[in-house]
Amino acid sequence: MRFGVMHDFRNPKRWHIPSPAFYQAMIDQVITMEQLGYDHVWLTEHHFTEDAYNPVPLTMAAVLAARTQRIRIGTFVMLMPFLHPVRAAEEVILADILSNGRFDLGVGQGYTHEEFDAFCMNRKERTARFEEGITLVRKLLADENVTFEGRFTQVKNMTLMPRGVQQPQPLWIGARGPKATRRAAEMGANLMTTLGPDPVPLYLETLKSLGRDPKQFKIAQLRMLYCAETEDQAWADAQHHLWHVFDYYRGVLSRSNDVEGDAAPWPISRAEELRDSPMAADLFIGTPDQIVAKLDTFCKNHVCTDFIMSTHFAGIDPKKSTRSLELFAQEVMPAFRSR
Repeated sequence: MRFGVMHDFRNPKRWHIPSPAFYQAMIDQVITMEQLGYDHVWLTEHHFTEDAYNPVPLTMAAVLAARTQRIRIGTFVMLMPFLHPVRAAEEVILADILSNGRFDLGVGQGYTHEEFDAFCMNRKERTARFEEGITLVRKLLADENVTFEGRFTQVKNMTLMPRGVQQPQPLWIGARGPKATRRAAEMGANLMTTLGPDPVPLYLETLKSLGRDPKQFKIAQLRMLYCAETEDQAWADAQHHLWHVFDYYRGVLSRSNDVEGDAAPWPISRAEELRDSPMAADLFIGTPDQIVAKLDTFCKNHVCTDFIMSTHFAGIDPKKSTRSLELFAQEVMPAFRSR
């Protein structure tokens, strides 16, 4: 099993750190992650949020590529409908070159009404834009003299230069619902998923039905994780920042309502209730020993080649999230490396 960490660079007003200092602290944390032996840093994308969610993951990928030597760098996920496919392909190539072949492209179709409304883009077109965009990106990364007549984008006799290091470029697709899950398998992509109904069984079934060997594909599972010397300390450090994260997703997911359960009422109404709520079952919050036990159960119940952690919850002190990453790397990771 490989271990990665998701970074969204959220910096809420309530706990705001001046942006230059905050971004430097996050870059320093990724450098520390590399020293600790983490396999991946994954960069997310959203736009126009109050807490300054990172809107440009490919730019940040290039920055981190230039500051690291070993750790792989990926997007979880780049929102394909919001970026011109040619520009996306060129930025992917730059990240791949600067990292000397350490870049992973993870893509998704987006879901928040707020983003599609702000871009004056019809949300009903998101799947069509996604499929067309990623098809063109793959062609541009792999081929020369590309001519493409799409509904949204057309190019003629186009060859991108310079060329990327990896051929082919590793591709991941983020999916939660059945349609997106089947699409990931049909496009021959690795799967990225998170909380909610587990799409992995359908993904594996679809791969097999297409005559593809599931062993040739990777599956990334994202979970919220925070490690401290005591369970009380872990919850004290994390609960208000977790609540900030959940409150954002509660709003956008309930409005989108793409997957069963998205619009369901939440069982709690404030941060202090998280620890004893049903939601805690899906969270990895506690001591290293507690997390080892919970991760062991997780591995028995889920197919996962790449375990991705969200640990720097929005607004938490970077020193605290870095300490959590240190504890996990030193006291949890070694027990799962051979799985």
